[in-house]
Amino acid sequence: MAAAGSAGTAAYQRIAATFRNEILSGGLQAGDRLPTEHEIADRFGVVRQTVRAGLGVLVTEGLIVARRPHGYFVRQREHMIYRPQQKSRPQPATPQMDRFSRQIVAEGRTPSYVIEVALIEATPDLATRLRLDVGATVVARRRIRSINGEPTNLNDSHFPIELVKDSEIMLPAYLPRGTDQVLAELGYRQDHAIDEIFVRMPTPGEIHRLDLGPGTPVAVHYDTGYTVTDLPVQCAVNVLPGDRHKIVFERHWPDGPAGQEAGGAV
Repeated sequence: MAAAGSAGTAAYQRIAATFRNEILSGGLQAGDRLPTEHEIADRFGVVRQTVRAGLGVLVTEGLIVARRPHGYFVRQREHMIYRPQQKSRPQPATPQMDRFSRQIVAEGRTPSYVIEVALIEATPDLATRLRLDVGATVVARRRIRSINGEPTNLNDSHFPIELVKDSEIMLPAYLPRGTDQVLAELGYRQDHAIDEIFVRMPTPGEIHRLDLGPGTPVAVHYDTGYTVTDLPVQCAVNVLPGDRHKIVFERHWPDGPAGQEAGGAV
């Protein structure tokens, strides 16, 4: 526990440091309720406004949440395991569940999602990956995926309109075959993909769609698919809140990792 009287440290910072240490050390567990503002004020010999400032630091850091009028609670983190490499693995087409839904049902939780389709102008990031002009028309299939009713991640797929304008991809409905198979039937079977992952703070639109609390960073996974002739045919943008996901990569070496140093350098 941090010393409450550390010289040269503002009182609100001492409060934040004390409860931060208790959370990170396991003294306070996910879902635990913190002492009341009045109790903390008495403990540190400060006014309640100072207590609120200290707890506000922890809210911004994503360690606690305020549930008025009940108080402050340690944020619960039930992660979804997100495996980017599974996209390239075969999956059976079923009319009931996609890969996400099967995973969540297998974990004993309830999946759901909302799909919408829109025509948008290509932003610079999409234009670069799809090799289009900025402002070119792109078909966006937007999905908010939820677990037990809580928004979990965004899965927005983008396609050049000339490739998919007369296809099922334009319909805001679940496609049992998946968009990859629809693209293949249109003559654009994907041969390879490039995955890029960035970590940043969310945009206002992402905060709204995912109902994010303060201080929640997101990982953004760009998955751009190409045909055998290196034509980009889709770019999926997956937005993963940091408090709801664990990203897992699997790697296999046919003959073992010979010749590689720690970290994968050769």
